[in-house]
Amino acid sequence: MGRPATKPGKLKDGFYIEILNKGAKKGIKLYRDSEKQMLIAIEEYRKTKDIIVLGESKNNKFISKSRVIKIA
Repeated sequence: MGRPATKPGKLKDGFYIEILNKGAKKGIKLYRDSEKQMLIAIEEYRKTKDIIVLGESKNNKFISKSRVIKIA
């Protein structure tokens, strides 16, 4: 065992979405290289999970604002 990391991890350049169980407050972040791959992942998880699109990351910062996709 060692000490836990104190420095936050770096974000890769690409597109990020957050996948949550229905009604949950925390989820996991998924990274995709292109917007097309991100849209495919959204369609895959749309039926069973809540999805938050975090946007595109460049140089460890998000360029676009996040938006919540409502599932009917």
